Amino acid sequence: MFWVYLTNSWPTRERDVTINVTLSSRIAVQLHQHRTAGKLADATRSKFPEQTSEVGSDTISKRGWIPYWSAKRHLTCGNPSPHSAYSSKLFPWRGSAPAKLKTANAALVLCLNIDVDPPDVIKTSPCAVLECWVDPHTLPSHKALEAIGTNLQHQFEGLSLKIPYKPILDPSYEDLRRFCMTLRKQAKDDTVCFYYNGHGVPKPTPSGELWCFNRTYTQYIPVSLMEVQSWLGSPGVYIWDCSAAGNLLANFNTFADRRDQEVFNTRGGYPDGMQPYMHSLQLAACLAHEQLPSCPELPADIFTSCLTSPIDIALRYFIMTHYLPNNITPDMVMQLPGDLKDRRTPLGELNWIFTAITDTIAWTTFPRDLFTRLYRSDLLIASLFRNFLLAERIMKNYHCTPHTYPSLPPTNTHPLWSAWDLAVDTCLRQLPDLLSKAPSAGNATPSLGPAVARTGRIGQQVSRGGTTGPQGEKPYQYVPSRFFADQLTAFEVWISRGGSALTKRGPLSLPVQNGGPEDSLVASGHAGGKGLNTQHSDDLVPRKPPDQLPIVLQVLLSQPHRLRALILLSQFVDLGPWAVNLVLTIGIFPYISKLLQAAGQDLRPVLIFIWARIMAVDPSVQVDLHNTGGFKYFANVLGLTDDQPQHALPNSSEHKAMCAFILATVARDFYHGQTACWRERVFDSCFEKLKEADFLLRQWSALCIAQIWEGNDEIKVYGVDRGTQDKLIPLLSDASPEVRAAAMYALGTFMGASGSADPAKQGGGGSGTQYQLEERLHFRMEVAVVTGATVVAKEDASPMVRKELLVLISCLVKEWRGYFVVCAWIYWEEDRKWRTEMSPQPHEEEVTSQAMSEWLDSVADDDAAREENRVLLSSFFTIFVALLELTVDPYHEVATNAQTITDYVMALLLASPFYRLDCTTLDSSPTPPNYRGSAAGPHSRVPSLQSSPLIGRPPTPVTSRPSLKRADTVTSTFSGVTSTLRRTSSFASVLRSFTGGISFPSVEEGRAPSSPLPGFSTPSHLDAAQSRPPSPNFNLAQYTSPYSRPPTPTRTLLPPSPTEHAPQPDYTPLNVMEALMEEDMVRLRSRRRSGVHGRRHAPDLGGLGSDLSSPCGSTFSTDSGSVPLGCGTGNGLRDVLPLKSSFFDWCCEYFKEPQMRQAEADEPGSVQYNYQVWRQQRNEEIITEVHSQTIQAERAQWDRPVANLQVNGNPLSMALHAYDPHLVVANDTDTISVWDWSQRKRLNFFYNGNPRGTSITSLHIINQDVGGIIMTGSADGIVRLYRNYDPALDQGPLQMVSSFRALDEMISLRRGSGIIMDWKQLGGSLLVGGDSRIIRIWDAHTELHVLNLETHSESPVTAIASDNSSASTFMAAFVDGVIKMFDWRLEEEDAIVRTYQSHLSWVQNVKYRPRYSGQFLSASVAGDVRLWDVRGSERPIHTLDLHPGGLSTFDVHPQTAVFSTTSALTPANWRHQRLLLHSMADLNVLSSITLPTGLPVYSPRPSSPYIPRHSSFVFHPLDSMYAVGEPDGSVKLMGCKPS
Repeated sequence: MFWVYLTNSWPTRERDVTINVTLSSRIAVQLHQHRTAGKLADATRSKFPEQTSEVGSDTISKRGWIPYWSAKRHLTCGNPSPHSAYSSKLFPWRGSAPAKLKTANAALVLCLNIDVDPPDVIKTSPCAVLECWVDPHTLPSHKALEAIGTNLQHQFEGLSLKIPYKPILDPSYEDLRRFCMTLRKQAKDDTVCFYYNGHGVPKPTPSGELWCFNRTYTQYIPVSLMEVQSWLGSPGVYIWDCSAAGNLLANFNTFADRRDQEVFNTRGGYPDGMQPYMHSLQLAACLAHEQLPSCPELPADIFTSCLTSPIDIALRYFIMTHYLPNNITPDMVMQLPGDLKDRRTPLGELNWIFTAITDTIAWTTFPRDLFTRLYRSDLLIASLFRNFLLAERIMKNYHCTPHTYPSLPPTNTHPLWSAWDLAVDTCLRQLPDLLSKAPSAGNATPSLGPAVARTGRIGQQVSRGGTTGPQGEKPYQYVPSRFFADQLTAFEVWISRGGSALTKRGPLSLPVQNGGPEDSLVASGHAGGKGLNTQHSDDLVPRKPPDQLPIVLQVLLSQPHRLRALILLSQFVDLGPWAVNLVLTIGIFPYISKLLQAAGQDLRPVLIFIWARIMAVDPSVQVDLHNTGGFKYFANVLGLTDDQPQHALPNSSEHKAMCAFILATVARDFYHGQTACWRERVFDSCFEKLKEADFLLRQWSALCIAQIWEGNDEIKVYGVDRGTQDKLIPLLSDASPEVRAAAMYALGTFMGASGSADPAKQGGGGSGTQYQLEERLHFRMEVAVVTGATVVAKEDASPMVRKELLVLISCLVKEWRGYFVVCAWIYWEEDRKWRTEMSPQPHEEEVTSQAMSEWLDSVADDDAAREENRVLLSSFFTIFVALLELTVDPYHEVATNAQTITDYVMALLLASPFYRLDCTTLDSSPTPPNYRGSAAGPHSRVPSLQSSPLIGRPPTPVTSRPSLKRADTVTSTFSGVTSTLRRTSSFASVLRSFTGGISFPSVEEGRAPSSPLPGFSTPSHLDAAQSRPPSPNFNLAQYTSPYSRPPTPTRTLLPPSPTEHAPQPDYTPLNVMEALMEEDMVRLRSRRRSGVHGRRHAPDLGGLGSDLSSPCGSTFSTDSGSVPLGCGTGNGLRDVLPLKSSFFDWCCEYFKEPQMRQAEADEPGSVQYNYQVWRQQRNEEIITEVHSQTIQAERAQWDRPVANLQVNGNPLSMALHAYDPHLVVANDTDTISVWDWSQRKRLNFFYNGNPRGTSITSLHIINQDVGGIIMTGSADGIVRLYRNYDPALDQGPLQMVSSFRALDEMISLRRGSGIIMDWKQLGGSLLVGGDSRIIRIWDAHTELHVLNLETHSESPVTAIASDNSSASTFMAAFVDGVIKMFDWRLEEEDAIVRTYQSHLSWVQNVKYRPRYSGQFLSASVAGDVRLWDVRGSERPIHTLDLHPGGLSTFDVHPQTAVFSTTSALTPANWRHQRLLLHSMADLNVLSSITLPTGLPVYSPRPSSPYIPRHSSFVFHPLDSMYAVGEPDGSVKLMGCKPS
């Protein structure tokens, strides 16, 4: 598809970055969020913001509404994106441990033999003589050697001061061997640096030998590299500064590879801590056939000078190759004032610029792994290889080729060297003024002429000169270089001028080695609900990052530029995880960590932003933040209150939400992080933020609490003392679905769910020890938490929230499975009793009532305990029934997870002693239900347990049933629950298939169940009864069977039938109930004993040292006859609970998505943007054209044929798209087809998935301005939404967006209306009525039902029409002919403001009159059409009797004053239908058309039990056109004839 849906619900949340630069150079980043305030016209309700910005929101808002069910949560349902850039493996920025080097010490070997030239060297005259900036011929040879060695040591210390350097001057063979072995012994497993200067000995031999001396210096002694390797071991860094140094490098690798192969062949590898010799690094001055340059203007050890004193040699080389004014000489250059370590001085600034440039050259040239190893592992190694780039640049001009191992690409012609030359030129042009106004020559540095021993510039600690001139003269003010400011500007231009936009793979795209994933990179950071299925998104990748990135890192060291650099870095990391990974690979982490110690408040917003991105991409940083105490920075910000103006934070709630996210990541699955956050009062801060107005802050406050107390008993105790669980329950009704899911997630971790990213950590352990509570109070608290959450959230319209509810329920089931087994047994027996009530068996009827009565009577002397037991079991039963309802949830992931939990409970039931009772019905064959009339079964929410393959029979048809009639005992016990039982006709298809396709054996077989099939598969007989609808985008839930697989064939998991027992068990249902409940209490006591105060709770994973570790194991429960009553027979069950949530990971993706810039679809020029703009312009043109034809259409004929289509089945519901030539048709069962009527071809065809015997009774297309989502309402009370129905747009596969139960409490009727919906795009309200005594109002923004309006009628609703001029009033028509006007701003009992009772039969439809406020039309199946005025009396102002034989359809055109009617089929006239189109202006007939029905015979009953008509009719929302469907499947589209 060329465009994507707007991915947020209204109002949108957009962000930009505003940089305010004040006169004091204080820059602040403010992440602004623009909230579009919106509310319905009644002013009693307001809409709430969503989480992500939307595509084209500015354009859409001009039309007054935005799309719904298009946010990221609807595309993912809380599942992390599996194929997005976020989950791609990024480059390990910390460096790989096996090849990581750390230098411990260094040997500086100097073989100079001053005044004696080696035999194979012929020196020119003049030639280079300086060694370490010392002329050896101006001093006695031994003093010169010592001076050179001292200078060399100082120069190396300038690179890294922490390493001990050992100068080895003109060593003998024995001394060299001894020193090398000593260094290796001291270094242990770390790296040894070996520097070799062979200027006074022969060149290395081609066989790999270097030279030293004998003790008397009369002979040159060869030393093989094999020996050096054996002395120094591995790893090492080797510097070869001699002619023909390539011989040493090549032979070293040959010997090293030979050694490594020998070790691997003989010992299988090196022991831990020791690295292969090939991991050693080498730097060689020249190739094997080359000589070192002897230019007299350069030092003899030019390679060493470049490596250890780069600024000195770089300045000297510059004045040799460039002409400068004012006759600047080398002596003047060497007097450049400043200190290498002080960036405010000229010399320090140049050193700073040099470091930045060489880092950047390496970053842009070398592979990422090599860069990380060489430049981010060790300070000495990084300095050497950074300075090596200068050596390559200089020495290649003298026909000398420095090279390294591992080999590096050439960099001597890199463009950034020009920037270095410019910086040097700018500095040296000021040199004469600096020197002329400097102190007298007494403080000046001597020139290179005299032979003095002094160090190179690097490492010098004494200033080279002052900046104050002679007394009385104003000192010269050095003008700093603009290098860093210019580079920051270039970086800013890259970001603001298209660098953030995506591009196709090529030379300008992000290389794979730079952190890009191997597979197609989905718009890194753009996939957050925007580009998940956008066309061409797989072809677009991020652009190549700017070369200035390492320079920005260096700028962080500068106070004046720091804030600007941080702002630019924040904009860069906002591009996506790949950008964060690049920044970390460059080495920002130590700098950004140190900045957390800065006191400046101006850095807080940008630091928080950057750290949030880092934590989102690499959560392992939690250990670093904890160890350094950096998390306290964010804890302090989170704890700030609004009454502290001195600590005011721009966009405070947004940044506090980021802090909560960072702290939640610190605490996640990290005990020390949890404890540290708790001690810093992060828990308390989050507790207070739960009531904040910003939904993102509420969401992350709940998630932070969830991670802090996850698995930590002591913090859970603290949370309960503060009443945190009670504070979270109200958030389950929050306006934001993300907040509701976050609160449910927090309750889940409180009850034992795992919050870890490790899939192996399953969780468990309930709410921990709670040692401060009494045992029964602890029990009641856990039950109350889950019960409260279940009652509030079981019918939430967001499947994401319902998924989290199931995780919470699974935690309770794991800890209190005995109670759930009791509830399952009671439900089974009650369901069995209802199915056999036509021929009741007295004993079976009374078994549950008697057991309940006896159980309550066991505490008859204590009324409080009796009431407590009743309430507790009632609560468990409420949860169990809700769980059963969720097993048939229309959203597949919810149903799958619920079936996993339910099957676990039922497996425990089959393994419990209930199965062995002589009064049980668990082993009985299912009894066919008694069909009552023709009432179909969609109104029954929960299918029967007895329709299970447990008994080996096919499932029986589900039919509705009346209220259960129970004994008084059961009714009193389950007060408040019996209503649930009454409307849940029979148990969910729970055990019908055991959801994995498990086939259970008959009782007589007595063998283990067969292995379940992987995944979710429905048996074939279910497919015939109910077709599967399209799957959601991320359908990741997997069913887990409670049975291990493969089962042992000889092992009996199911106990034998009670008839096989001899004698029969002498225990009663009461004994089993008490045993199971007591078993749960013992499990609680064991949990309370096992917890140690202040220590992390160890979840129950099977290691408690007793049978309690099994899913239901226990051996302690016995009756008076010593018969074990524990459910130890279930020991073979798999411990599948609690379920594991992925919601936290999904929420973390928010901080990987771009927040500071527009999405790709909002970028002008992008394919999505251009398509969206074109679409909006086309829509506006259509609207303008329609308005021009409105008056004309009210007088013209409407019989112009447009298209004829043939669909499958009877097209009883249809919807036309307002802007696209699309017709959606639903037949009399559950089939939906989408047609392009202009091309007369079918675009798509799919099943809705409603149960057999039901129909789709309401059909709408929403979000039509930007494409469309199909919304269906079926007679089972379910609303389903589908996207991507047009394959021509290449959006991806057809997908279910969402689904929810819009109506519960469906009334069982012989002739009902199913579900009737009215959708209002402006405001996002959905009104739902039908076979119910209520009309429910849903808010698409919040996905909550905001109001239930009693109809005060025993008749179903047949039609609902909203008033276009008022957002709060609507009309509802009923089967008994009554029409009622509702105003839902009023109190519920006063919501019905008018009642119209003129019709005497089923009102087929009611519609408001277009362009006439206050008038509406209605028509009944009797054939009469009436016009009403709400401002007048409750009698119609006009009545038309158009079809004496009956009316089939009635509709009013939304734009023109035209309405239509079609006649009903009668025994006398069933071959044809009469279609009339009337003008409302004069009530004249515009067109009368006779349509053939195509029926072979007359059928007195319509094809659907919910739609009292044989045909369908629908007007086009805008155009003067309509579609009419006939019983034979033909659909005719006709329109108005232009005059």
